[in-house]
Amino acid sequence: MENYLLYIAIASATIASPGPGVILSISNSIRYGFFGAASGIFGVAIAMLGIAIISATSVAVILASSAFAFTILKYIGASYLIYLGIKIWRSSSKFDVTNKNAIKSNKHKFTEGFLITLLNPKPIFFFMSLFPQFINPNENYQIQFLVLATTFSFLVVLIHCIYAAFAKASRSKLSSQKGSKIISRVSGSFYIFFGLGLAASNK
Repeated sequence: MENYLLYIAIASATIASPGPGVILSISNSIRYGFFGAASGIFGVAIAMLGIAIISATSVAVILASSAFAFTILKYIGASYLIYLGIKIWRSSSKFDVTNKNAIKSNKHKFTEGFLITLLNPKPIFFFMSLFPQFINPNENYQIQFLVLATTFSFLVVLIHCIYAAFAKASRSKLSSQKGSKIISRVSGSFYIFFGLGLAASNK
């Protein structure tokens, strides 16, 4: 495997860029605290690992060669983001930071993180274009691929946790009724924006 440190730098910059997953981690941290955001972060990371695996299979080839298949997945992902944005926008009540229904809440947050990542086809093409640049053809492909994929997922957890930690620091100022409404409006708007942007994109 070649230029591993360069791969880490590129992957870190990509993960740190504002996107649906980052917004979800920040929003969850403000709403539920740092540990309350963990389930959503793991949902994003596991979905990314799954996408990395998909990018090395025939599914990626089908999506890359079939405009219809890509369009269907793109609109499903866009619809889910818009739905989630509208749902968050309308949820303007004071953040519930109690442990009531914690198990159900964690499952729900994990599912949200997993779906907003898995239903976006763009990471597949990102991995398809990125991985070959760091694969040494003279070495075992499977091992190199596994290292790159797991590294990316680990970086997702690390960077999203950093975002969540900073968001938690502002939690006390934003957990009021007014602050809750602001976060709901801003987070919801971002999801709707990402959804519309995904639907309007050509690739």
